[in-house]
Amino acid sequence: MLKREDIRIRDPFILPYKGKYYLYGTGTPGAENIDLGRQFWCYISEDLENWSDPICCFDAPDDFWGEKNFWAPEVHIYHGKFYLFGTFMAEGKNRATQALVADKPEGPYRAFGEPLTPAEWMCLDGTLYMENEKPYLVFCHEWLQIGDGEIAVIPLKEDLSAPDGEATVLFKASSSGWAEEITPGNRRGIVTDGPWFVNEDEKLLMFWSSFHKGEYAVGMAESETGSVYGPWKHLPDLLFEKNGGHGMMFTGFNGKRYFTLHSPNNHPWERANFYEVTKEKGRFVLK
Repeated sequence: MLKREDIRIRDPFILPYKGKYYLYGTGTPGAENIDLGRQFWCYISEDLENWSDPICCFDAPDDFWGEKNFWAPEVHIYHGKFYLFGTFMAEGKNRATQALVADKPEGPYRAFGEPLTPAEWMCLDGTLYMENEKPYLVFCHEWLQIGDGEIAVIPLKEDLSAPDGEATVLFKASSSGWAEEITPGNRRGIVTDGPWFVNEDEKLLMFWSSFHKGEYAVGMAESETGSVYGPWKHLPDLLFEKNGGHGMMFTGFNGKRYFTLHSPNNHPWERANFYEVTKEKGRFVLK
């Protein structure tokens, strides 16, 4: 049995299902290099504090195209099955998101179909979004390729095996008013990471991550039409600005809502943190 603080993880994602919480994220258990391995892992808990030992939920077969950067898995229930959307990369191919499928939340997952993001783009952090019963993938077009990172959307075929149209850019990181340029090594750019949606009170909100005042942070944007296609206006108040991000919101079995993210953003101290979510004057606040 593990405690929350025992689990080093980035990009945490929680699936509440039948009285148990399933935690997925970036990181190989026990490895100094969090990017080692061609697996995804999950942990199971009943209280968000005490967790099972890691369970390998996807062990890539030899013929799977992804070679490294097994990042940011998130699991959605769709048409009675469990679909894991993960980021992968291979020599000579751009980083991309693809769906995997399983009959149980802990897997084993298997690959099917093809990468869902444009082959000529360097992409990551794809999330499934449903609108008018149509599946879409919302993902990040990486700052490493274009400098000013973007968040984009692409329609998917009903079985989630392939794109069903062209990608559309929703906004650039620089349009937010809060995301700031970073300069690691000899590179310069503005990051977009980890989009996640909440649709309530006739408003569609997107949480996403970038850097602000030198620290990883989570901001919010609102669709002016209620559609994933926007246009999107950025809200002035950040949800989190204490060196943590790539988060998502879920409802616990106690009826409370939580936002999970990894914090701090520094190796090797990344951990999943859980914050109760409240609303004050119509806006989300983390307790």
